[in-house]
Amino acid sequence: MRKPLHHLFVSAFVYGGLALASGLFFREFTKANGFPEDGVTQLGLAHTHLFSLGFFPFLILLGLERVFRLSAAPRLFGWFLWLYHAGIAITAGMLIVHGTLTVLGIASSPMISGIAGLGHIALTAAIVVLFFLIRSAIRRVPADGADTAAAPALP
Repeated sequence: MRKPLHHLFVSAFVYGGLALASGLFFREFTKANGFPEDGVTQLGLAHTHLFSLGFFPFLILLGLERVFRLSAAPRLFGWFLWLYHAGIAITAGMLIVHGTLTVLGIASSPMISGIAGLGHIALTAAIVVLFFLIRSAIRRVPADGADTAAAPALP
């Protein structure tokens, strides 16, 4: 990967935008269809999932990349990114599909839950890979903590 910091920044930005857009869609779609405000739907969960699984983790990963250079293990870093992005896309997509069907009063298929489960499995696998990345990054840091290459000196 050529520019991991840029990729992580853009990912956080995109997921933040998608989270805001999904929240707006939830609010306006339920209002337009006369869905009760206290009605239960998974449509509203897409907003919080995109923030909590997309926006915030990528902001945290920016700091971890800056300090530990997680991308120094490019294969693992690539696997993590692909699994994590796929997991978020599948999970949030199925929340939106299921929630939209609920608002429209259409019965949902169990297949939607199964596909959402695949998204959660991908996220779980990505988190496992992330821990391997962090472990390998920590092992690269000298025992005395004097890793001058990882963090440049402040002016």
